[in-house]
Formats: sequence, structure tokens, C-alpha cells
Amino acid sequence: MKVVPLRLQPGDDLRRSLEVWMGAQPEQAGCLISAVGSLSLAQLRIAISGSSGAAIGGHLCAGSLVRTTAELVVGLLPEWRFRRELDPVTGYAELQISPGDLS
Repeated sequence: MKVVPLRLQPGDDLRRSLEVWMGAQPEQAGCLISAVGSLSLAQLRIAISGSSGAAIGGHLCAGSLVRTTAELVVGLLPEWRFRRELDPVTGYAELQISPGDLS
């Protein structure tokens, strides 16, 4: 695994910025190791919350805008290939995992 730190600026779309950055990498799979920062707007597809209403997790969607900063650590996984394909059951582009190009 190759580990890369990133910092996004105010107004950046967190999801789209990660997609564009990942698309420029030779690796075809990655994972978010850590993230610290703030959002002025958070768009989630599915969210789970506790009784207090605090969100615990969800699928990050486009339109999640960085408020002051987003400091990320991304792990690049050259041995894997991640892609999204439409799942007729869920109606969403769901993750498909396969071995990566090891050449």
C-alpha cells in the first residue's frame, strides 16, 4: 500500500475532488485511512444515526462541500481494482472488486 496525504480547500466538493484525484493515479483502488476537517454541506446517500441524531456513517455523495479544510490520508492499493456498476436491486452504482494489474 502506498500512503498519500491530501488537503482540500474551502468550497471543494469532497467526493468529486477525491474522484478526480483518484482518476489521475495509476492505481485503480484506494481507501480513506483518515479524514479531519469540516463541511458546510454534507450529502449522504444512506446514513445511520444514534438516538441523539448524530450521524455515524453513510455513503458520501457529490455536493459535500469543504467548509475550512479537509485533511485526508489515502491508501492506494495497486493489487486491487475497484469499479462501480449499476446494481438493478439497489438502483445504485455499487462497488465491484477484482484483482488489479500486477504487471
